[in-house]
Amino acid sequence: MTSSLALALFLGAAPAVAASRAADVKLDTARIEAETGLKGTLDKKDGVFKVVYPRADIKETVAGVRITPAMGLTAWAAFTTTGRRALVMGDIVLLENQVNPVMSAALDHGLEVTALHNHFLWDSPRVMFMHIGGAGDQETLARGVGAVFAELKKTIGAAGPTVQADIDPSRTSLDPAKLDAALGAKGRLAHGVYTIAFGLKTKIDGRELGGAMGVHTAATFVGSEEKAVVDGDFAVRQGRLQNVLRALRHAGIDVVAIHNHMIMESPRVMFLHFWGVGKASALAAGLRTALDSARERQP
Repeated sequence: MTSSLALALFLGAAPAVAASRAADVKLDTARIEAETGLKGTLDKKDGVFKVVYPRADIKETVAGVRITPAMGLTAWAAFTTTGRRALVMGDIVLLENQVNPVMSAALDHGLEVTALHNHFLWDSPRVMFMHIGGAGDQETLARGVGAVFAELKKTIGAAGPTVQADIDPSRTSLDPAKLDAALGAKGRLAHGVYTIAFGLKTKIDGRELGGAMGVHTAATFVGSEEKAVVDGDFAVRQGRLQNVLRALRHAGIDVVAIHNHMIMESPRVMFLHFWGVGKASALAAGLRTALDSARERQP
């Protein structure tokens, strides 16, 4: 290729490159602050705008040590861009009664909930950390983050949705046949506890693993038709996690943890732990909907 031809090709390509760069979105920090209701700071070097909300209202101690917002009790959301889209990631600091209302706010506004866990042991009151993420239009993402923090603020000092259930497994009167029919599989009632499990397949180092190795959704029910408790551990492929979370929350079943149980598996499997109180038939129907959403074809 001659130098003149190379130069011509370069000059010809230059407008397309410039147009592509011109199409890249820029962070609108004023709009992000307006939509989230929070002030933020811009890291120009990394191109990240971060809004924060110190949980100064939480008077927490860990093993007798007073924990301040600077020691890990500050909720935040960070925004950046990639080409024509924006990205957001965040870590939301919540008391137990706030977890599920705030999770529902995130899911209902198009954000993903990617983890839910504790960061401390021996803490009082107990604090949970919910990680969120999303990609798309930055104003829409910021509006979703704003809904998360609005619900967080709304639930400060509130009693929360905790439902107490005076249930003794030894007095369980559940009909296992009805639960089998609702869940579409055969469970087992023993010692007052109805148990059912659904296996999932993945591989580690080429070895297929399933329910016998703990890669399964397992649920237990106790109580009566009128008032029952369901709790369990849900195994779901990464791409269906958000569908399962939405199904459980829409059914009024609380999510109490989201994390991994393995590393290096393929396809990747996420695990979430759940707890619900209500009519046995309604709980079973909610769990069945979540199971169906997990079985759908992977995106």
